[in-house]
Amino acid sequence: MNFIYKPPILIRKFFSDYYWTTSNNKILLTFDDGPTIEATELILRTLNEFGIKALFFCVGQNIERNSVLAKEILSQGHSIGNHNYSHKNLLKLSNDEQLIEIKMCNEIMREKLGIDPVYYRPPYGKYRLSTKKMLNRLKLKNIMWSLLPYDFKNDFELVKSAVDKNLKSDSIIVLHDNIKSREIIVDSIRYISEQVIKKGYSFGEPAECLK
Repeated sequence: MNFIYKPPILIRKFFSDYYWTTSNNKILLTFDDGPTIEATELILRTLNEFGIKALFFCVGQNIERNSVLAKEILSQGHSIGNHNYSHKNLLKLSNDEQLIEIKMCNEIMREKLGIDPVYYRPPYGKYRLSTKKMLNRLKLKNIMWSLLPYDFKNDFELVKSAVDKNLKSDSIIVLHDNIKSREIIVDSIRYISEQVIKKGYSFGEPAECLK
């Protein structure tokens, strides 16, 4: 599912209980793959500069390695969601292996952060039909996206082009908290923020955007 803006209509209709856009006509900024020593603190400082509250989809192994950073995300008023224990592609896993990945990340978040996650995003945006049943059983909301500006390609011009063409008032934007995006992540957040202001849109917080 390597789309930059609107996911295919058939996929959105079939998985209509997944979140592809926000429910309150505000923009939600999300970050995948953290927490990381390379990028998390840069992201937090920039979000604070613009007063944005974001949703971080964290990998269980990274929470284990960088629990102090994960706690800092929460202490600054942001939210954390489940992004699997080891960032494996669900399409390459059996049903049992999928469930283990999701549940292990939940357990790490409870153990290290004292929270029960509400939100989930599959690594690479890929999932099976069986994933839906698992998430329902675990009471996790699957949060997809409507704008992927490919910040992980480390090309700021690509990010700007994607945002210029595709930013909408109800966009769920995914950026990345990892070493691949580190060099352009601050500029990417600032540019998105400037365009949101320019277009008269506004950012929302996860709880209000994902009702």
